[in-house]
Amino acid sequence: MSLQVTVGVGGTLRHRPRLAWQGIGMPKELTAQEAAAQLENADTLGIPLGPGQPPAFLRALGEREDWTDLRVYGALLAVGTDLFSRAGVHYLSGFFGPLERALRDSGANIEFAPADFRRFGPLLQRQAPRVMTTVAALPDADGWCSLSLHAGGTIDELRRAAADPDRLLVVEVSQGYPRTFGLGEKHRHAVHVDEIDVLVRSAEAPLALPGPPPTDADMAIARHSVAFIRPGCTLQTGIGSIPSQIATLLAEGDGGDYGLHSEMFTDGCMQLHRAGKVSNAAKGQYDGISVTTFAFGTSELYEWLDGNSDVAFLPVEIVNSPEVIAANHNMISINGALAVDIGGQVVADTIDGNQFSGVGGAEDFVAGAGLELSDRSLICLPSTFEKDGTLHSRIVPWFGPGAVITTPRHHVDVIVTEYGAAELEGLTVRERGRALAAIAHPRFRDELLLAADRAAKGCSPVV
Repeated sequence: MSLQVTVGVGGTLRHRPRLAWQGIGMPKELTAQEAAAQLENADTLGIPLGPGQPPAFLRALGEREDWTDLRVYGALLAVGTDLFSRAGVHYLSGFFGPLERALRDSGANIEFAPADFRRFGPLLQRQAPRVMTTVAALPDADGWCSLSLHAGGTIDELRRAAADPDRLLVVEVSQGYPRTFGLGEKHRHAVHVDEIDVLVRSAEAPLALPGPPPTDADMAIARHSVAFIRPGCTLQTGIGSIPSQIATLLAEGDGGDYGLHSEMFTDGCMQLHRAGKVSNAAKGQYDGISVTTFAFGTSELYEWLDGNSDVAFLPVEIVNSPEVIAANHNMISINGALAVDIGGQVVADTIDGNQFSGVGGAEDFVAGAGLELSDRSLICLPSTFEKDGTLHSRIVPWFGPGAVITTPRHHVDVIVTEYGAAELEGLTVRERGRALAAIAHPRFRDELLLAADRAAKGCSPVV
């Protein structure tokens, strides 16, 4: 026996028993505006990360101006909506993107909640929003709605909300979203219409993210990085011009037989598949299939993923588990950073103490790849940046007050810039400083070497 949603007196939702699936249309179908009206003035709402967010529903929520205390739990906004600028709305984000930064700078009521991506699920369970929502592909002939581009940390909470008569599950379905797959019955990567309280139909499409062209520094970093990637390695890459350029070099190179186990599936991952470089034959687990927990990229990527059973979308607590990551053979993790000090500490999600992005899954993969000697973790960044016409080094003697460390020094393996790669694991602080100075911009190497010498025998590099 399952639950059916019906509209009661005053338009509020109540539940009554219903039979098993009898065909598409069993959930209460509402317009986006009607669905938005089901939330109370003071309420709690849980939304997935980025590509899992329902566009029409979130925009409809933004049309309301009567909020008194709506608390929204989410991460990496990918939908333009007035909701988070409304009085009475408080947004708690686990990952800042451009929209979160714009909201913060405009004075919206937004706060950052630090957490590894794999902890999003337990945190959402603790928060237990009364209303859970997601976007999905259209129901198939059996009533299953693929969760499309996002598995992440919300799947379990979607189902808990669906099973609780005091909670509400709102699912927006659109033909613009690709139908993707999980793995077996246990990880189906879909919700059934029989579980859905409110179904909203729309013609929305996911946000497309065209990749920026690589700079000369990006291409040099990519060349240094591929030297660590042997045929048969299992790869994890993120988004951006450096991972994209790495994928291009691998796609054009002589190697192959790669496996993919990456929290984010990108155009670079698609490029490797199309080049015939991915077999997933030697990973040691989930053999024969690429594993991810969400996808973000171009519309071409989304079209390629539609109906493609070569890629499995699994919950983030599996994909980002350090133990699962370490169980892959010859795991190579590739991530970015904003700054590094001579001890090897990495700042990857803040700039001058201001939140720029989030912890995400970078630390999960750095930690996972560090559990096996055959695995490598690469952290890539240009050696410099320019601010107000002045060149600054991203490799610094030490971090100043207010710096927020993303990855601790004892987890860091390899740092890569356009000047080369510094393998830090097992080195002393002085040796680390010297290795990092060698891949810094020449203008800043002397001060880094002086700081490295001051750090000898466990002393502070600070003057």
